[in-house]
Amino acid sequence: MAFTYLTNVPLEQAKKDYLRVLAEQGFSARTERIRVQDAFGRITAKAVYAHINAPHYACSAMDGIALFAKDSFGATETTPVTLREGQFTVVDTGDPIPEGCDAVIMVEEIVRNEDGSVTIHAPAAPWQHIRQIGEDVCAGEMILPGLMEITPAAIGAMIAGGVLEVEVLAKPVVGIIPTGDEIVPPCSDPKPGDIMEFNSSIFSAMLSSWGAEARTYPIVPDRYDEIRGMLEKAVSECDLVILNAGSSAGRDDYSATAVREVGEVLYHGIAIKPGKPAILGYQGAVPILGVPGYPVSGIIVIDELLRPLVDLWYRREPDSGSRTRATLTRPVVSGLKYQEYVRVRMGYVGDRLMASPLPRGSGVVSSFMKADGMVEVPQGTEGYNAGEEIRVRLLTGKQRLKNTLVIIGSHDPLLDELADLIHREDRRYFLSSAHVGSMGGIMAVRRGEAHAAGIHLLDTETGEYNRAYIRKYFPHGGVYLIRCVGRQQGLMLQKGNPLGIRSFADIARDGVRYVNRQKGSGTRVLMDYLCKKHGVDPERIYGYEREELTHNSVAVQIAGDSADAGMGIYSTAKLYDLDFLPICVEEYDLLIPEKGWNSRMVRQLISTLKSEEFKTRIEAMGGYMLDRPGEIIDVF
Repeated sequence: MAFTYLTNVPLEQAKKDYLRVLAEQGFSARTERIRVQDAFGRITAKAVYAHINAPHYACSAMDGIALFAKDSFGATETTPVTLREGQFTVVDTGDPIPEGCDAVIMVEEIVRNEDGSVTIHAPAAPWQHIRQIGEDVCAGEMILPGLMEITPAAIGAMIAGGVLEVEVLAKPVVGIIPTGDEIVPPCSDPKPGDIMEFNSSIFSAMLSSWGAEARTYPIVPDRYDEIRGMLEKAVSECDLVILNAGSSAGRDDYSATAVREVGEVLYHGIAIKPGKPAILGYQGAVPILGVPGYPVSGIIVIDELLRPLVDLWYRREPDSGSRTRATLTRPVVSGLKYQEYVRVRMGYVGDRLMASPLPRGSGVVSSFMKADGMVEVPQGTEGYNAGEEIRVRLLTGKQRLKNTLVIIGSHDPLLDELADLIHREDRRYFLSSAHVGSMGGIMAVRRGEAHAAGIHLLDTETGEYNRAYIRKYFPHGGVYLIRCVGRQQGLMLQKGNPLGIRSFADIARDGVRYVNRQKGSGTRVLMDYLCKKHGVDPERIYGYEREELTHNSVAVQIAGDSADAGMGIYSTAKLYDLDFLPICVEEYDLLIPEKGWNSRMVRQLISTLKSEEFKTRIEAMGGYMLDRPGEIIDVF
């Protein structure tokens, strides 16, 4: 009686049904803890947070001298200042900043005198040429969300952040069972009739490229009992099993019967050529894939039917990178001497691919980890303007970039939590945030460069948040203002408040070192408003011009004793165990353009804001008031 295949199901239907059945059986990834040094290419099982700051001490960014910046004030080309021994310390790049010093002057800018003194012809600004504590990574910051691939840069960022072990998804172990009487191990002198077994080597390489671990079993003769016995062994030891059989009807019948005896056969026979004899089986949550013996058939079946299982294990959608064109959201300034490589975060807003430059400091390894692309600025080019279309080498696949929600504006740690929650809720979606301040966010939305902006801008005339600015910059409307959180703003102070700072005006006292936020940020607007309200002259605040881009980076300077006070939010003060002088509760809201309001990613953002898990995470951080997050405050 002639052998006939049981099924001839279309490939796409076979894939869909196979994935559904296996999901019902509980097919999913195991997790394990490994050394960070061994974690390249692995997938995080959950979000990874920094344990320490990086750098964990303030250090010199240049070879030169460290000094108290005030001692250099007044130096000019015509009225140089001479520093005596004891007023400065010679430092090399990476050296700790000596106590009492808050600036570094490069060795090229000093004149050494015979008596051991040095002469300078320009003043040093406080904290110039100093790598601040936490410049790269701040303790408590999320280094990586869950279900993210660990890159070489991420390994550096984790180690720099004091993370020595990381929980990852275990590599799926795929057992490969070669069968056939005529099959022999690879050798240099096969006999007539011998067929060298090289399919397992091909399959192993394919599996390795997808992040799986291949385990090849000894060749099994074409005898049913031995095939079944080896199949039972592999199923008990592996996460997936490939049964690599010959192409004859009898041998395929052995394979199908063995799979059916050990587990279940969903389909035997797929409507593809080559590869028709494929068997889609399973034993509980362990897939068993019967693969034809011809190598081309085997490769097609493995690629079409097993690769989706590995992707399901890792919950990923494969994509490939390339070169493309993108629009810069901020200018890139470059020197003429070098060809410069600028890392950028990217995402599609409408049909435009936007690229936001990341920090370019040579010690900021985290920027490389976060990069979606690389912009090459040729030698002899001064850079590119904001809004200019430039060529980018993609480090992230286009499909992922199309599924990336771009938020530009004010910094808040809750954006990291949103990124993690959105990605965990739907693996297709990612969130990329750029911290440019509330005004920068408003302008990004106005230029069509972002899906949303985090804003908290106080109208000093009315005490109202955000609306006045939206009316000013969007006179014709076209945007939604979405409720996010109320948050406690105040002065973050050193633990124990050793300087006894009791009011906002105290930051102008002699001996108090302040660290500020950047111009255009909502916190800076609040700071300047409070200066006017309390009659504080900003020029009397030591460190007023010292700017940091995030609440975390301000807190790190205070916790690291390079500053005594800085404006920030309570949750960050709590994270760094700082004292906190509350000043006000402000509205931190999201501005979303009407054009993208009904997009899938914005809908996911709104859904996540309204979720219980978001509420739980934010309440645990402290200092936030949640009043119907995700609801529309106003439509303009």
